[in-house]
Amino acid sequence: MMMSRAATRAARSMVMGMAAPRYFSSTTTAAAAFAGLRCNETTAFKLLNGVGHHVSGGSSGHVPGMVAGFIRLPVRNMSTATLHDNSSEEKEKTVTDSAGENGGNDEKAVVSYWGVQPKKITKEDGTEWKWSCFMPWETYKADLSIDLGKHHVPKTLLDKLAYFTVKSLRLPTDIFFQRRYGCRAMMLETVAAVPGMVGGMLLHCKSLRRFEQSGGWIKALLEEAENERMHLMTFMEVVKPRWYERALVFSVQGVFFNAYFLAYIVSPKLAHRIVGYLEEEAIHSYTEFLKEIDNGNIANVPAPAIAIDYWRLPADSTLRDVVMVVRADEAHHRDVNHFASDIHYQGRELKEAPAPVGYH
Repeated sequence: MMMSRAATRAARSMVMGMAAPRYFSSTTTAAAAFAGLRCNETTAFKLLNGVGHHVSGGSSGHVPGMVAGFIRLPVRNMSTATLHDNSSEEKEKTVTDSAGENGGNDEKAVVSYWGVQPKKITKEDGTEWKWSCFMPWETYKADLSIDLGKHHVPKTLLDKLAYFTVKSLRLPTDIFFQRRYGCRAMMLETVAAVPGMVGGMLLHCKSLRRFEQSGGWIKALLEEAENERMHLMTFMEVVKPRWYERALVFSVQGVFFNAYFLAYIVSPKLAHRIVGYLEEEAIHSYTEFLKEIDNGNIANVPAPAIAIDYWRLPADSTLRDVVMVVRADEAHHRDVNHFASDIHYQGRELKEAPAPVGYH
């Protein structure tokens, strides 16, 4: 038996009343929607009384039971959604409270649906690790016994091209910075951190294209880039760059990145040889830096906290100690890049020789 037009209209109103708060409203709260559904359930039962009068036979008692179950289903779903919302609010409150306990700065607490939260890192003595740019297991003690006087004598045409390219770059650097070795070191590190990243990136892509291992050289070159960047982060605590020096970094980095990228694609042995000679010049620059400190022309200030933790220096270390370990790092980078160039000169690929991973 068909419903009357008035009954149909009432049924449509009831269904929209149940669906709209959940699916079509962004402002209705779960509690308000739940109250609306309870009201609609009462209306529905009144409707069923009218429908029962139009249904023939003895099945009128069964129809209200079926529809009642249908009506209560969205009500239960809405109740579940309400519990879910409350659970989310409690979770956000817990994350915020824990952030307040750890640092007292609620702005640093990042609440995310994905639940990726940083772990609490501690030092060997149990104190909290305060750096996020490097971890305790990435720290080390620099090897100061390395031979600083080693030099690769250019013999081939490519070696001479690499050598004179680096020497030509030193002239404008000397004119610009003169005896300001703090600023010079800072600028040097913005350039020195580029080759390892470029070389590692290109080897990474090559490994993917050829479906082969890199022999650990990707990791070794990326370690070099990260180490050079940490040099920069250290000197940033000692020397504050001026606006025109920052502008110079933009231009030099843009030119050098693209030039080295092309050089590495054309001739990796030339690219690594250039970096080897750049590191030799870096050793010379840091040696002059130490002379200026020893002569009293540059204040031997306390070492930055980031340097003490990164190189595991004594707590009373000074700028001179920092320059010593940075110079030792540059000597290791010199050896790695000249070694890489020699591998290519012998007609072999880097993957054929074990990479000096962790060589500091």
